[in-house]
Amino acid sequence: MPAGSSGRPRFLASVTSAPEALTALAAGAEIIDAKNPAEGALGALPHEIVRAIVEAVGHAVPVSATIGDLPAIPDLLCDAATAMAATGVDLVKIGFFDDGDANASIAALGRLDVGQARLVGLLFADRDPDLNLVAAMADAGFAGVMLDTATKDGRALPDVMTTAEIAHLVDAGRALGLFVGLAGALRLEHIPSIAALTPDVMGFRGALCSGNQREGSIEEGAVRAVARELSATSTPACMVRHAILEATP
Repeated sequence: MPAGSSGRPRFLASVTSAPEALTALAAGAEIIDAKNPAEGALGALPHEIVRAIVEAVGHAVPVSATIGDLPAIPDLLCDAATAMAATGVDLVKIGFFDDGDANASIAALGRLDVGQARLVGLLFADRDPDLNLVAAMADAGFAGVMLDTATKDGRALPDVMTTAEIAHLVDAGRALGLFVGLAGALRLEHIPSIAALTPDVMGFRGALCSGNQREGSIEEGAVRAVARELSATSTPACMVRHAILEATP
């Protein structure tokens, strides 16, 4: 899932229901992400709600879904990924926290038959992410890798990882043929600097809700504001990216 033809990151909006999906879609979201923020960083929605979201979106844009905050136990992740893929989503998002056996889980996931769905691995900036897992994901046939935050305590991605570290992950993923997404309590003010690091996707939830509260309801005006800010970026921002990295200690 490369960046859009404009060269800027594609706008992923996390939603909790079909009505929220339609609001986000109408207001400019380019990827609809089914997630339950009340159940953790990657809380999973019930499969019937995900199916309703897929039906509501109707192939207008890709739909992704998270499988929950699960430990890296191969059988557990494989069962959850298979069940979520059966809802009809395009992308199944799987987080690798700091427990279990991530390498064995990634290899097992790569052997799964998930139909038309593709797998996306998530690493967490605030959990000392193992960047060697990016190569493992590529070897297993994952479509992409995303960087997020596991602890939703108000700190955004740039608060827990340096610009140079984020840029390194973007470069590593792209060099291995993965699309790269960045998320983690991102707000409007983060868009120019994060977009300048040239990710393919930027993900939002709290910034789309009243009071920046990720467990609140999506507001159309907030979605439109993020869409406008992303549209104003241009990631032939290689020059901006270079300047940002040069200025970073």
